[in-house]
Amino acid sequence: MVSSRLVLFIDIMSISETFSMVFFAMLGVSLFCYTMLKGGFYMAFLTSLVFVILAEMGDKTQLLAMAFATRYRWQTVMWGVLAATVLNHWLAVMAGTYITQFIPMNYVRIAAAAAFVLFGLWTIRGDELDGEDKATKYGPFWTVATAFFIAEMGDKTQLATVTLAAQFDHALPVWLGTTMGMMVADGFGIIVGIVMGKHIPERAVQWFAAVSFICFGLFGLYQSLPGKLLTAPIIVGALIMLTAAVCLLSRMRNGPPDPTMEK
Repeated sequence: MVSSRLVLFIDIMSISETFSMVFFAMLGVSLFCYTMLKGGFYMAFLTSLVFVILAEMGDKTQLLAMAFATRYRWQTVMWGVLAATVLNHWLAVMAGTYITQFIPMNYVRIAAAAAFVLFGLWTIRGDELDGEDKATKYGPFWTVATAFFIAEMGDKTQLATVTLAAQFDHALPVWLGTTMGMMVADGFGIIVGIVMGKHIPERAVQWFAAVSFICFGLFGLYQSLPGKLLTAPIIVGALIMLTAAVCLLSRMRNGPPDPTMEK
C-alpha cells in the first residue's frame, strides 16, 4: 500500500515537473516575443490561454487524455498531445488571421461572441469519445497524436482558436496561448486519469466551463450589438430561448429515463 502511494506520488511529481518545464519554456518564448512586439501581445496570450482551458474542460480531447493515460506512459501521451496541438492550432490561427482581411472587425466580434455562447451549449450537450476509434494502429506516440489531431478538427477548441486569432492583431501569442491552454487542461486530464479516477464529477467540470462560455458570449454580444437591438423585450426573449436550449440540451445529454427503473 505504501509503495503504491509512493509510486503515485512520484508520478504526480514527474508530471508536474515536466509540465512546468513546458510551461516555463513557452512562457520564456512569450517574454522574448513581448519584448519584440509589445502592444497587445499579453492580452492576446492570456485571453487565449484562459479561453482554451475553459473550452477543454470536459471536452472530448480531455477525455482522450484521461483514457490514453490509463493505457500508455504519461510522457508519451503528453508529447503526442503537444505535437497534435502545435500543428492543429497553427492551422486554426492562420485561418483566423486572414478572416479579418475580408470581414469588418465588428462583425467578427459579434460572430465570436455568438460562437462562445454556442460553445457553452455544445459543452452542456457533451462530446463522445470518437477520436480514439479513428486513430490508426501505429506506435503509442503516433496513435495519441493522430487521435488528438482528428478529435480537434472542427472541435470547439479549434473554432475558439480561429475566433481568437481573428480578434487580435498578433498570431503568435494566440498560438502560444491556445497551445499552452491545451497542455494545462489535458495535463489535468492525464493526472485525473492516473490518480484521481472518478472522484471528480465530469459533469460538474463541464457545467462550470459551459456557464463561463455563455457568460463571456453574452457579455461580448452586449458590447458589440447595435443599441437598437438591446431592448428589454429582445433581451428577455433571448434569455428565455437560451434557458430553454440549456434545459433541452441537458436532458438530451442525460438521455431518456430507463423504463425498467420506473417499474
